[in-house]
This record gives sequence, structure tokens and C-alpha cells, in this order.
Amino acid sequence: MFDLDQLKQSGRDMAADDANPPRFDQSPDELRHPDSCPALVLNADYTPLSYYPLSLWPWQTSIKAVFLDRVNIVSSYDRMVHSASMEMPIPSVIALKDYVKPSEHPAFTRFNLFLRDSFLCQYCGSGDNLTFDHIIPRRLGGKTTWENVCAACSPCNMKKGGRTPQQAHMQLRERAIKPTTWQLQDKGRAFPPGYLHETWRDWLYWDIELEA
Repeated sequence: MFDLDQLKQSGRDMAADDANPPRFDQSPDELRHPDSCPALVLNADYTPLSYYPLSLWPWQTSIKAVFLDRVNIVSSYDRMVHSASMEMPIPSVIALKDYVKPSEHPAFTRFNLFLRDSFLCQYCGSGDNLTFDHIIPRRLGGKTTWENVCAACSPCNMKKGGRTPQQAHMQLRERAIKPTTWQLQDKGRAFPPGYLHETWRDWLYWDIELEA
């Protein structure tokens, strides 16, 4: 059995090794601390489980999944971890062996609502001081549903008050809809994370050009 406690200890040992000056022939991956080596998790059809947030597992979780035979290793870092009896490269991309069918519709949460609306106020287009607004106010019978709630900045929310957009002479940029999981993931491709390991890029499709 692969000892994860030993893996964690080896990670601490390697952190101490990182204090030494690097050799000129070491790759960037070899210089990375294990804690900064997450694995991109793909579904069994080799599509990301999630784009936003990007589906990433810590190195300990990905290695445990490998030894439980739940995933296939697609790519690995140059970074190695060690146990008492073996060593292995840290996986950088893994694919589930069993397909996880996504739900048709995502959960109705503040985060998913903001993602549906591209993190922009649906009245003025600002991305600052976002809150949410009941399009038909609750005092007029409006419900807290996908179709009646939108992202709104605080100034627009205050300006609209307890009125409908028509009464406040404010127009929605887009109609509020109940998105499918696919639609929300498609929205997420417009927000790539700040760091993308080179082995991830063949499996990710963003709406903007990736830097070399």
C-alpha cells in the first residue's frame, strides 16, 4: 500500500531541498513544490469536469485516486514523490475511469448566478460592487428564481429600488434564464485561471488566446 503520510513527509523533505540553489539542468517542474502541482481532472470522455472553477485536485488526492484505480494518468509533472519502496511522477492530468454524468441544470447559487451573467451588472454592464436584484420585486410577487434574479451593481440596485425595470426605465442587457450546466460551463470558458500548466492546454478550450 502506498503510504500517503510518507508522501506528505517527502513533500516536506523536498521543500527543504528547494532551499538549495537549483541545478542548471533542472526543469521548471522539478523546481515546483508538490503543493503547487495540482492535477487537471477530466471526465471519462476526456473533457474537464468543470471549467469555472477549473476542476483541479491536490497532488495527494490525485495520487490516492491512482492507487485506488479510479483514474488514468494522462500526463505528469517532472516532479517526483517518494515512498519507502517506490517513487512516481506527480500526475498533471488525470481522467476518471467512470463517467460522471453532469446534472442538467446547475445549482441556483449566488456564484452560478454571477457566472451566468458574466460577472456584470445586467443594467449598466459594470463589474464592480455586484449584488443581485429581483427583476419583479418581491413586494409585487416576484420570486427568487433563475428567471427573476439577475446580477446588479449596488448603484443600479438602489436606483431601481422596489420597481420593475419598466417602471424604473432601466433595460436588462440579457433576459434572465435558467441555464443548463453546459451553458454555464460554456460561460466559464471566458474566465481562464491565471496559471495553466502546459500539459493542460490540449484539454481546455478557452474563449481567448492562451499565452505561450
